Amino acid sequence: MKFAVIGGTGLIGSKVVRKLAAGGHEAVPHSQSTGVDVVTGEGVDKAVAGADVIVNLTNSPTFDEASPAFFRQSMDNLLDAGRKGGVHHFVVLSIVGVDQVPELDYYRAKALQEQLLTEGPIPYSIVRATQFMEFIDSVLSWTADGDTVRLPATPIQPIAAQDVADAVAAAAAAPPLQGIHNIAGPEVFPLDELGRITLAARSDSRTVTTDDTAGMFAAVRGDVLTGKDEASLAPTRYGDWLASH
Repeated sequence: MKFAVIGGTGLIGSKVVRKLAAGGHEAVPHSQSTGVDVVTGEGVDKAVAGADVIVNLTNSPTFDEASPAFFRQSMDNLLDAGRKGGVHHFVVLSIVGVDQVPELDYYRAKALQEQLLTEGPIPYSIVRATQFMEFIDSVLSWTADGDTVRLPATPIQPIAAQDVADAVAAAAAAPPLQGIHNIAGPEVFPLDELGRITLAARSDSRTVTTDDTAGMFAAVRGDVLTGKDEASLAPTRYGDWLASH
């Protein structure tokens, strides 16, 4: 099959392209660097022409109130191009629990993206993943101040980017789900404890202080960002990932 991987040069997209190509498929990466702008629509029709499947891995440049506009415009352009091009499967990567945290602009924006896909004209699959292991350093930086990192005790179930890419590629190569598939890492950690584990593994002398008002994840209630019983568990454990990164 031929896959148009939109956002195919990024962290997940590049891995999805390699995985699909290794399976004998034609996977073509598209991004702003290849002349495709999902917001203006430039290059979108050409990018999806002749593709069997669209895999949309683009992301909003911001996490704030501007993010819903990005997802609405990009999805409108991609769905229209896919409809005209005869695409028969549209895959989106989303977030476990995305519809359970309306206080966050970005989560509302991703929920809107899912809604546009489910209401659109193309059979679809949604892969929801828990938080990427690769993003933990960024999470620590949001609330770092000198020798202290403030983090809430929000339960997190980190997953490796390669495991996410493998799941997205598998979903894209399969028939449309017309639904959602949740994937998660094999372990749940309170975010503050995950911060301590990360700093210790890197011989970072900073101290993590538990602060349930700190950072974006302070808005999360309970364990809504964990996979629970309905999620497929990925194999990579956080300690093993840390040791190799």
